[in-house]
Amino acid sequence: MTELLTRATGVSTDRIDGYVKVTGAATYAYEYPIANIAYVCPVQSTIAAGRIISIDTSSAAAVPGVLAVLTHHNAPRLQEVKPVPPRFIDVEVEALQTDEVTYRGQFVAAVVADSLEAAQEAAHLVEVKYEQYQHSVTLRADDDRLFQPARVFSGDPADTTTGDINRALASASVLIDATYTTPTQHHNPMEPHATIAIWSGDELTLYDSNQGPHAIRGALAIAFGLPIERIRVISPYIGGGFGAKVLPHPHLTLTAMAAQVAGRPVKLALTRQQMFAIAGYRTPTIQRVRVGADHSGTLTALAHDVVEQTSLRHEFAQHTAVASRMLYAVPNLATTHRLARLHVPYPTTMRGPGEAPGLFALESAIDELAAACGVDPVQLRIRNMPHADPASGLPFSSHGLVECLREGAHRFGWQHRAPRRDGRWLIGSGVAASTYPVMTWPATAVIRVDHTGEFHVSIGASDIGTGARTVLTQIAADALDQPIHRVHVHLGDTTLPFASPAAGATGTASWGSAIVAAARIMHARLTELDGVIPAEGVEVRGEIQGNPHDGHYSMHSFGAQFAEVRVDTDTAEVRVARLVGVFAVGRIINPKTARSQLVGGMIMGLSTALHEASILDTYYGDYLNDNLADYHIAVNADIQDIDVSWIDEHDLHINPMGVKGIGEVGIVGTAAAIANAVAHATGIRVRDLPILPDRLLAAER
Repeated sequence: MTELLTRATGVSTDRIDGYVKVTGAATYAYEYPIANIAYVCPVQSTIAAGRIISIDTSSAAAVPGVLAVLTHHNAPRLQEVKPVPPRFIDVEVEALQTDEVTYRGQFVAAVVADSLEAAQEAAHLVEVKYEQYQHSVTLRADDDRLFQPARVFSGDPADTTTGDINRALASASVLIDATYTTPTQHHNPMEPHATIAIWSGDELTLYDSNQGPHAIRGALAIAFGLPIERIRVISPYIGGGFGAKVLPHPHLTLTAMAAQVAGRPVKLALTRQQMFAIAGYRTPTIQRVRVGADHSGTLTALAHDVVEQTSLRHEFAQHTAVASRMLYAVPNLATTHRLARLHVPYPTTMRGPGEAPGLFALESAIDELAAACGVDPVQLRIRNMPHADPASGLPFSSHGLVECLREGAHRFGWQHRAPRRDGRWLIGSGVAASTYPVMTWPATAVIRVDHTGEFHVSIGASDIGTGARTVLTQIAADALDQPIHRVHVHLGDTTLPFASPAAGATGTASWGSAIVAAARIMHARLTELDGVIPAEGVEVRGEIQGNPHDGHYSMHSFGAQFAEVRVDTDTAEVRVARLVGVFAVGRIINPKTARSQLVGGMIMGLSTALHEASILDTYYGDYLNDNLADYHIAVNADIQDIDVSWIDEHDLHINPMGVKGIGEVGIVGTAAAIANAVAHATGIRVRDLPILPDRLLAAER
């Protein structure tokens, strides 16, 4: 693979769409000025398990302005959507198809009206009577209904075994055997899930907030029994997603059905409360980690057993223990995943899915092991670095974790990490490793140059706020050997060439590779024309199906996270004074947007460590803190000093640009680093996230 020029790439370029966003000129899904628009307001179940025995819609239908009331009796029939790309996982798109209720908040009816106020008023008047069943919403490790999924979300087997794990654990000189838990978490992007649906005959147009318009179109085409060419999904600007908008959710089909029945364009924006039931979440986990080593801290055994939940109708198995299979060299290793089918909404991907909760447990256990062995936590990690991927046996395309650990220790001042006291504040330091796979998914790009020499790059990808539009413009400019102001990138529409979703930190690698492929063809065409562009312009298409080096190398981003915390001895409040992150993430295309992504990931990891948890009311099967007032996330006062840097990494095997994903790896190790720092400061190990004052005080007693 040839190296790109560096005129545009490698430069801290301002976001190309920054002006339209800060001035309000960027149009988001709910904001398109569609004539004759109607509104749909869902009615949600008030029970977690049972069936509908009657629905009285007469009062709702009598409200002035009401166009239709949809129930499972009269809603259009949908076809079953089988698992869809990119990971071929189960998805939940059905709405109003059955009288069965499997979670609280499920759509059981919907009102379409010519004003939002009329739709909301009428929705409150729909009377639903249920036959209620006993529900089960609590995740337990001793649940006798736990089952082993065939595969987890990453596509890997649910269970793996290497060596003789039981014998190795029994004979280990030093053994850590601990259980760690992570809670349900909800994404809460700034822009809620929103959709406008317009039918023209049997053709459907959706203005929608999502992370991949082509994936959304594919699922809805199946649900409505339409050729994909008859569905258009438009989503040029997205106000965040964190994984919640990768897969389709029931609000999409509900909006499309409402527009079909009403015979008018219809719009729906989920409320923050509705998002807690409808738009997915990170599954809670119960993780038992057993780590065996000799007295020097050399690993001899690792067992990582995970219990998590899924919904009754659809299966989502987060790959929580997969990173434990490859991060360290350990001769005897076993990992398992078990699922509980509960009366809960369908879980989905959330930033760093699998790796984020999984490495909290693993890296906490590694820290406990270092303390038990009397070995420095950084040195113990370096001592156990693998020379090849322990899971696959493949050589790493590049492996910068040791350099990240050493550089991070230097930048952090790790040699001065002894716990200390400042008045009533206890001060401690912690470290954790991060990793995330480097993946390339199929994508196609079209480049057109007009007779004026302006280049237009089209690809049906989504910029969910990460700066993808800017970075792809930089890649295209260098690949075409053009100044950046002559290159214009068009995204977010299924009329543009196919692109995989903005997910799994794959966007720049996948979409950029397709753009480079098209640029090479454009170079050849312009050479044939001696650089003379005809009046009609020149258009070329380039595509990729994946990385030809897949199966030959193990490809990963790595990072080392360091945290300094202060713990109040009176209140047990935890403050993160400093975070230092050093990352091995390939070539950086735009240092400004890269730093923003890594800082954002670390802040989200801080939020995971200290604040975020969706609190379940087990009596009703609903979340108590389904709003941004009660769902606590990190705010400005929580963010103090964050130092982000990266090492120079030249990996020829990953893609033509040499880039790795940065959207996920920043969050992955942060929570463990903070938990380890709290333990270092206080001597108290909190194994249940988030680390709240009451948990520290209870452990102290």
